[in-house]
Amino acid sequence: MALRRLCALSAALVWGCLAASSSSSSSSSSQTAVAPPEDLQITDPGLLGSLDIEWKPPPNVQTFDDCTVKYKFEYRNAGDRDWKVIFTRKLKFRVGFDLSRTAEVKIQTLLQGRCTDDVEVQSDWIYATFQVPLQGKLESEVQNFQCIYHDWEYLKCTWQPGLLAPRGVHYGLYYWYEGLDHAVQCDDYIQDHGINTGCMLQNLSQAEYKDLSICVNGSAAATLLRPLYVTLRLHNLAKPSPPKQLVVSTTATEELRVVWSPPGGETPSQCLEYEVQLAEAEGEAEAAWASVSTQMETALTISRANQSRISCVRVRGRTNIFCADQGFWSEWTQECFSVSRKEDKQLFILIPVILSLSSSLIIFMLIAQCKKRSPAGKPLHASVGC
Repeated sequence: MALRRLCALSAALVWGCLAASSSSSSSSSSQTAVAPPEDLQITDPGLLGSLDIEWKPPPNVQTFDDCTVKYKFEYRNAGDRDWKVIFTRKLKFRVGFDLSRTAEVKIQTLLQGRCTDDVEVQSDWIYATFQVPLQGKLESEVQNFQCIYHDWEYLKCTWQPGLLAPRGVHYGLYYWYEGLDHAVQCDDYIQDHGINTGCMLQNLSQAEYKDLSICVNGSAAATLLRPLYVTLRLHNLAKPSPPKQLVVSTTATEELRVVWSPPGGETPSQCLEYEVQLAEAEGEAEAAWASVSTQMETALTISRANQSRISCVRVRGRTNIFCADQGFWSEWTQECFSVSRKEDKQLFILIPVILSLSSSLIIFMLIAQCKKRSPAGKPLHASVGC
């Protein structure tokens, strides 16, 4: 009886020690807290929308020697639904914004390691905003601004004057990307009746896969015009030339073999995908185009279900998802050709036979006619026309 009581008492003591240890560990983890960063600031270095975001570490960060301190940095323009997220251990970032709208940023501290029992501890958020003073009315801003990166060689941007832009307005385009010391003005404008309505930018390979900040500003006598700010990514604006050397042939089984070459220019061939469409028509009927493939290869074999006399194939290309989030389709490269039907081939085989039989029949008829006209007992001389 005493032995049972001793065993029960020992088990209770062991369980109590384990529970106390677990409670102490849990209490230690739950009591670990980290403060948010301090002194969050946004400054404009004059780079057309690329703003510098800077902060200081939390005051108690030195007490967490056995933990990793990181920051979760999020930013967007006012009105955007989604935040862009960056995880970093740095204390400064430069990111692009549309300066025509308020820039919004927020940041929090992340703490994880032995001091938190490997549980991530998050601080509260701190927030900051930035807005440049806007001049002029919104309707004075340029309209229909669009840029296309042709063949990964040159950027063509176009726009139309704002609704409230007066006559004689002068527009200038300025751009900046990481690697330039300062904003640069366009030196090759497109004009319409003496007004700048576009710009051609060359030698932008160093700006690929970076933020390209652009400002289109206008000036006019006694009128304030609102500038346009945009941040672009060149690879998402790429438009290749049409594919080259499109060759279409038929196989012995009447399949179509389509082969083409990548377009010229600086477009990386591994960054292209192609759409292939086929149209088949009978007689004078106009056929609709049907997409048969979207692929990265430059060859395709198409099974021809019907036996149309006329077939057309066209191919176009664009930047694939491995090199860009989006892009522009090229123009089409098209090739049309005639394809003989089975009955046409059979008729082609029968024509010589029919001609041969017809010739033999005519010869026999001529011989028979000549025999009828020849006097009895005289030999028949073979001669033309008897």
